[in-house]
Amino acid sequence: MEHNGQPAAPEPASSRVALVTAGIDEPGRSVAVELARRGWSVFLQHNAPPEIVADVVDDILQAAGQAGLEIEVAAGQADLANAEDREQLVESVLEEFAQIDMLVNVAAAGQGAPVGLLEMTEQDFRQMMDDELIASLFTTQIVANEMVRLAEAGLIETPKIVTINSITASAACPDRAAECISRAAMSMMTPLFADRLGEHGINAYEVRVGFQAGSPTDQSGHARHDQTLISRWGRPGDVARAVAAIAEDLLDFSTGQVINVDGGFHLRRL
Repeated sequence: MEHNGQPAAPEPASSRVALVTAGIDEPGRSVAVELARRGWSVFLQHNAPPEIVADVVDDILQAAGQAGLEIEVAAGQADLANAEDREQLVESVLEEFAQIDMLVNVAAAGQGAPVGLLEMTEQDFRQMMDDELIASLFTTQIVANEMVRLAEAGLIETPKIVTINSITASAACPDRAAECISRAAMSMMTPLFADRLGEHGINAYEVRVGFQAGSPTDQSGHARHDQTLISRWGRPGDVARAVAAIAEDLLDFSTGQVINVDGGFHLRRL
């Protein structure tokens, strides 16, 4: 529709809308499915072939359908290390849904094999910063500004920013030095955004993920589930349910928090 010769703004979605980055791979895929079961519409950022994207979209729609819910799912390809792609991604979400109620910021894993501290080059380090830290930080910045605008206009309520991080944010692993530094810096994003956005009613959380079955730490043999108090590997569904608790306002009087989904790995024990 047009109004006074200009395209009309899209109508707000009938359900709440989550932008999930790296939404085709785990844990983003499981997060999107869990949100769909709870009536959230989802926009997936990805860098995947169309046939894989179509399969994931079908899974998400089926999850909602099995719960008796109707939602919308959209997807867009973007390299979040690229500023223009970040801007275009957020524009695409707003064109599709007119709102963003939650950002689930899943940093794409850095490219290439892990590099040790004494072998790491400056290029290795810069690549990791671009792939993880720069992409996550500045995507969150763009979305945060849009959330402020939407909240002030009364178009969204209780918006949320969730950053999925890794135990490498606080556990030293010299064989993965660049990742540890990147993830430690990402961890500071949550208190910073929580502090800056609290006055606008926008909460920020970090979900810090431990050892996952099928993850790089599993494949490389760096981790065993007996390093945790809960004697099993982590699963994508563990992460998804933690995000769902935030999405459903079960933690609405908490912000700036780290939610550890690591089987108790983070505990210091004697």
